[in-house]
Amino acid sequence: MKKIIAKKSLGQNFLKDEKDLQRIADTFDVSSNDLIVEIGPGKGALTKYLVKKSSDLFCYEIDERMKEFLSSFQSEHVKIIFDDFLKRNLKEDLKKNYDHIYVIANIPYYITTPIIEHLLTSSLFISGMTLLVQKEVALRFAALPGTKEYGYFTVLLQHFFNIEKLFDVSPSSFSPPPKVMSSVVRFVCKKEIVSLDIVSFSIFLKKAFSFKRKTLKNNLKEYDWDSIFPILQENHFSSNVRAEEIPYEVFVKIFTKLNN
Repeated sequence: MKKIIAKKSLGQNFLKDEKDLQRIADTFDVSSNDLIVEIGPGKGALTKYLVKKSSDLFCYEIDERMKEFLSSFQSEHVKIIFDDFLKRNLKEDLKKNYDHIYVIANIPYYITTPIIEHLLTSSLFISGMTLLVQKEVALRFAALPGTKEYGYFTVLLQHFFNIEKLFDVSPSSFSPPPKVMSSVVRFVCKKEIVSLDIVSFSIFLKKAFSFKRKTLKNNLKEYDWDSIFPILQENHFSSNVRAEEIPYEVFVKIFTKLNN
């Protein structure tokens, strides 16, 4: 096969460390009526481990140069889709119902957030995700309240998942090596998810975190502070609290109160 030069415009850094690839592939136990979704399989380094699973596998690849590498994986249980993942209607792509859907992928770092947002708004129930991302982003996803990494997207993700950073991956494990450290993060869907309008909740969180140096009260001027403050008091926060100090559960209480 001809040599493929990674395209910087597509954020291509191909993971080549076989131990890391195997560890990523084995982060979830899957069964025959489950589906694994891989985004950006590239030359199939991770795909070759995923096809060994008993589940179905959907791979989304935007770079048609990869056809010669990926076409051999195509089968009754493996579907290779050459298209922009962000433009796909995932629900329409599925031709059957699955017990669980897992996303396992080394995704392009520059569109990490859009990819996750697309998955969350796809109307599919995602049981879990294992993503290889930039370490700085991984720390943000798994951040705790009171840390500088904690932000609106951390809270939004915590609505759906329990999040854990599993291990780091050095630049030398890739071809070409990225200029940053990478980490593998696992997202496990919560057994019980609070029912709320996720679009409105996302807008609310973005406003709460809009200016990090400002207090929550200043960031949420358009909301009813008389409804917000008693909840803060109940949870031992003052009126000068900033958004990054507040845990997910308190944000849900505030949002629910504002929308009752």
